[in-house]
Amino acid sequence: MKNPELVIMAAGMGSRYGGLKQIDKVDSEGHIIIDFSIYDAVKAGFRDVTFIIKKEIERDFREVMDAHLAGKNVNVKYVYQELDKLPEGYSVPEGRRKPWGTAHALLCCLGTVDAPFAVINADDYYGANAFKKIYDFLKNTSDEGKSHFAMVGYRIKNTVTEQGTVSRGVCQSDENGMLVEIVERTKIGTSDGKIYYTEDGVDYDLDPETLVSMNLWGFTPAYLEQCRLRFPKFLDENLIKNPEKCEFFLPTVVSELIAEGLCDVKVLDNSDKWYGVTYKEDKEAVVEAFRALKAAGVYPEKF
Repeated sequence: MKNPELVIMAAGMGSRYGGLKQIDKVDSEGHIIIDFSIYDAVKAGFRDVTFIIKKEIERDFREVMDAHLAGKNVNVKYVYQELDKLPEGYSVPEGRRKPWGTAHALLCCLGTVDAPFAVINADDYYGANAFKKIYDFLKNTSDEGKSHFAMVGYRIKNTVTEQGTVSRGVCQSDENGMLVEIVERTKIGTSDGKIYYTEDGVDYDLDPETLVSMNLWGFTPAYLEQCRLRFPKFLDENLIKNPEKCEFFLPTVVSELIAEGLCDVKVLDNSDKWYGVTYKEDKEAVVEAFRALKAAGVYPEKF
């Protein structure tokens, strides 16, 4: 079996953050969050990294990443998520600026990524433990009988921000730790010490211990082919209803595959705290977190 690869989704617009957060520095040495993820991934055993970016940010992104990865023990590839990467017979709706979503981002890797792979967000910090768990899973997974995938689950209480709402895949697993259902909640927030999500204008409480997806998944290439097969149906159902903002979500495809008996998903429980920069105001807390991690010896000052 081929060595597992790492796919990093870095094509998001960062509309809530207000800038190109993928390459925003988080320490005095000029490191960005991706640097810490790749450090942890290489330590776990990953050697091949594919970045998903937009053409319009390529110059700025590669100017930073080429320098940061020089001399590192990784092979780097780039794929591009563009609005016009659509099946034959479809076109970009007038006024559409928003990317097509995380499942479409991975679809752009079809033909480039041909080994079991982990996928992460560029602007989220996952911790070394998470990369070790997903790498060990991918080393032993297969598509025998049906596809066997994995997801690293985080407690919702460790993934929210005080700066506004966030999107998370809320998970339900069975007694064997297998994912039963994942529902994408796009408006999760905090108020008076409680965590809630909003749907159709109504707030619903969430248990702080609820497991959620932070888009750290382990897949085989079969997942990419399923995205290809399902994207036209998604477009047919959503372009009329919401042409400018509908998104083809990664967890939605997973849920469909589980329901159809085409895959199972092992939930790898992780109690570590997530750090990320959904909003500009999150950065100060992230900078302090990395300072503390270095002081504790988790990371060297320079790497």
